[in-house]
Amino acid sequence: MGSGDAAYFNKLAEEYAVATNYQAIMHPSLPNYLALTSGTNAGITSNCKPKDCRADVRSITDEVSKSSRSWKMYAEGMPAPCVGENSGRYAVRHNPFMYYPSVTADKNSCAAHVVPLTQLDQDLASASSLPNYVFISPDLCNDTHDCPIRTGDEWLARLVPRILGSPAFTTRNSLLVVTWDEGSDGDNQVATVFAGPAARKGHTSDAAYTHYSLLHTIEEAWGLQPLTGNDRNAPSMAGLLK
Repeated sequence: MGSGDAAYFNKLAEEYAVATNYQAIMHPSLPNYLALTSGTNAGITSNCKPKDCRADVRSITDEVSKSSRSWKMYAEGMPAPCVGENSGRYAVRHNPFMYYPSVTADKNSCAAHVVPLTQLDQDLASASSLPNYVFISPDLCNDTHDCPIRTGDEWLARLVPRILGSPAFTTRNSLLVVTWDEGSDGDNQVATVFAGPAARKGHTSDAAYTHYSLLHTIEEAWGLQPLTGNDRNAPSMAGLLK
């Protein structure tokens, strides 16, 4: 926030709604991805690989599917659909859905839902082809883990306009959320912006939110059952929506 190396992100934050007091759940990365998608870290406290650990809990995709909505995970650098191993700049720890048995047990279904980011442009072509719930993870360079902030910001500057200019965002009340998995060791604070037609414009919130709050907000908007007490009791971020 406020960095000249993140000019596009800061422009997005200024134009739309930004949460300035949003915190991750813990360290390292993986537990935060699980919390954001299942309301719990499922007892996982490391960046273990799917072959060594699994989150045998319900996830947001179970509820999304139950509500007759569609979903997809788009992972940058993943060499093929449903890959549960690191490959180049693809880090499986940033793909929480590979840890849920309800997703991975059926390989054909997994391959249809957990796909490389290269498939996104095709799905953005029409409002009907873009899934209702979309989760996107950049690779280890574009997420600024291994590369400078400016590199990640330039990635956002290329990707976000394609999303906001797609039919799903120009003809429907869609929402794009840009957030990070974890922050510094001190306060674990991360920058989070709501953008798109469903987001308030020029709005800043200093209310205390976490990844559980974002999950709660999705569930609330779609009338989905909370997955755990963590998301059920977390404050809603509905104030950032129109």
